[in-house]
Amino acid sequence: MKKIILTLLLIIVVKVSLLAAVFAKTGTASLQFLKLGVDARAIGMGEAYTATTDDISSVYWNPAGLTNYYQKQTFISHTNWVAETYHEFVATSTSTDYGFFAVFASVFHTPDMEETDEVTFGPTGRKFSYSNLAFGLTYANEFTDRFSFGVSGKYLRENIADESVNGMSVDLGSRYKTGYRNIIIGMALRNFGPGTQYKLDNNKIIVDNDPWEMFDNSGTEFQLPMNFSLGMVGDIFRTNNSYLITAAQIDNCVDRQETWNLGAEYNYHLLFLRCGYQIGYDAASYSAGFGVQVVTRLAVFNIDYAYTDMGRLQEDMISGAHRISLKLRY
Repeated sequence: MKKIILTLLLIIVVKVSLLAAVFAKTGTASLQFLKLGVDARAIGMGEAYTATTDDISSVYWNPAGLTNYYQKQTFISHTNWVAETYHEFVATSTSTDYGFFAVFASVFHTPDMEETDEVTFGPTGRKFSYSNLAFGLTYANEFTDRFSFGVSGKYLRENIADESVNGMSVDLGSRYKTGYRNIIIGMALRNFGPGTQYKLDNNKIIVDNDPWEMFDNSGTEFQLPMNFSLGMVGDIFRTNNSYLITAAQIDNCVDRQETWNLGAEYNYHLLFLRCGYQIGYDAASYSAGFGVQVVTRLAVFNIDYAYTDMGRLQEDMISGAHRISLKLRY
């Protein structure tokens, strides 16, 4: 068994290295909101969550984690992101004789912004809005008592004023339980799909020597922010009423070099404390969070909060990234 695990890890590490060599294209991917993580538990652990995920938020991190012993789950997540932008995520799941199914929706939005005229480069008095949308369906199943697999299909859309672009993508994920100290290996490929095309309407450009004429309006295709993650999580200790787990993860995205995520979670009865650190990012670094679990006759409620330091993208702690999430398990 150890030889199999080591061989699998070697193949994956080589794969990640090859992806890093081929896809070091910073800033070339579209629909960047797809990188914006959800679930305060995951964020509090520094997003080292590909192997850790084991509930409804798996529809974002690793669809294989949806396989669990809960009949139904509901998930709501809200993010106060930098520069007064916001991200919402909702999902619900159910189990059947054929596996686990979930539907989810993601919305990234901003307040209305002032329109700037392309001729004078000054405000026109009009305002416009910007938003990103994603809707998806997830299926997952546990094929053995140690191995699970999941897949998600997503419809994507970006709206800027009166213009929009649409796309489709697929997420694939797996989790393998080693059977030793609750160590789990998780892998996920997210946002795999055809690129998107942004087109400028040349009919709107009526001024000679206009700077917009320098843009290529031939329908150039921009790739999605496809990301491959390999993670591992395991117990430091575990008792009847407490545990401490740690997780590590390497990510490779098509428009940046590989990044590392480290995280830990301590549980005592119904209280959870978390911390994490992200390595290789331009702004994000440490994160921390906490959560409480409330058991009722209706459902098990998990309420979580997380904060991420965004470095030079924030003026103070208040303007950093804050997330709060709610999970209901029936």
